[in-house]
Amino acid sequence: MRIVVTEFISLDGVVQAPGGPQEDTDGGFAHGGWSHPYFDPEVLGGAFDAGLGRAEALLFGRRTWQTMAGAWPERAGDPFADRMNSLPKYVVSGTLGESDLTWNNTRLIPAGEAVARIRGLRAAEGGDLAMMGSPTLVRTLLGEDLVDELQLIVMPVILGGGKSIFPTDGAKHPFELVSTTTAKTGAQVCVYRPATPPASAEG
Repeated sequence: MRIVVTEFISLDGVVQAPGGPQEDTDGGFAHGGWSHPYFDPEVLGGAFDAGLGRAEALLFGRRTWQTMAGAWPERAGDPFADRMNSLPKYVVSGTLGESDLTWNNTRLIPAGEAVARIRGLRAAEGGDLAMMGSPTLVRTLLGEDLVDELQLIVMPVILGGGKSIFPTDGAKHPFELVSTTTAKTGAQVCVYRPATPPASAEG
């Protein structure tokens, strides 16, 4: 399975709380819902629809899963919501128990086993394992070179600080730009994949 990450991201690399004021106020973050003025249904909505259409399962960190689980089940009847609700879902958590998994078709991955279990999912046959939000988990997977595609929806705004998906371990991870599409709002959908390392001189 390919691990495909989609993130709303500001010009200064912030991914925190794009959806609403109370989504994630950690660190005193005061700009919740910042993505809304730049959302374009045709370009951005189309990118999400296409990504979900290729997904065979969804992968979340705990906080993002809880936000989604509180929103999507009640939107049944909408094609996007129905797809979200029906797909298999994996949530990485060290605090949730099986009885907490109220969202249809959710399976728990214990936090301590996350990298090994996700590596196993990635090695299995199947389509895309899609991720949205979940910055802590995405940062871990980027650091482990387990992300096969990074779809950054870049919004023309600087937020001055907040959560990021990028590792800070000093390691270099080259990517190549596969495509870019500009929305009429000024947002850009930029698709990146890990760059193929140069061939060894001895090869």
